[in-house]
Amino acid sequence: MYIEVKDLKKSYGTGDSKVQVLRGVTTEVEQGKMCVIQGTSGSGKSTLLNCIGGLDTIDSGSVVVNGTQIAGMTQDALAEYRRANLGFIFQFYNLVPNLTVKENIQVCQYLTKNPLDLEELLQVLGLTEHQNKFPAQLSGGQQQRCAIARALIKNPSLLLCDEPTGALDSKTSRDILMLLEDINRQYGTTMLIVTHNNSIKNMVHQVIMIKDGQI
Repeated sequence: MYIEVKDLKKSYGTGDSKVQVLRGVTTEVEQGKMCVIQGTSGSGKSTLLNCIGGLDTIDSGSVVVNGTQIAGMTQDALAEYRRANLGFIFQFYNLVPNLTVKENIQVCQYLTKNPLDLEELLQVLGLTEHQNKFPAQLSGGQQQRCAIARALIKNPSLLLCDEPTGALDSKTSRDILMLLEDINRQYGTTMLIVTHNNSIKNMVHQVIMIKDGQI
């Protein structure tokens, strides 16, 4: 199994202000699968994603990705784990405003040992004609495509997507989700997608529903 989460618990705050977000989550995802994580706001979706991505430390339990135990890693080891294995796509694109589309993607290309072919990626994502534009010159959908390309250039084994269509209209959202489906098919990338978008359920291999911090 590619991702194995066992009895994962995570809280924020201390004392009277302590909030238990994940209450013993256990789940697993096979390699190469598209998996969506759904639930209401505050249910723990993004926290689960961040724990798997090594962005949040966990209180107790186990998170194993491709045989590597994430829990208890040092910050340096976590940084190396993220650099070597993960691509992140967020709701807000986090592009560098004074870099072109191509330059934004190249920032991550230079960080990895085995990047994908940049020209091919631009072509797949429909960005070839926009590669010399700055983020402010792009539509929301084009900016998200650039963010996806930046995550994919690393050739990650795992792509973590936190509300990747949250800032987009319904048609553009559908286009982005179909694009992720194509990428999964073409590159075999394992994907975890946090979303409120119900229509994606028919496009993925697995749906994890979270309610009040539990599966």
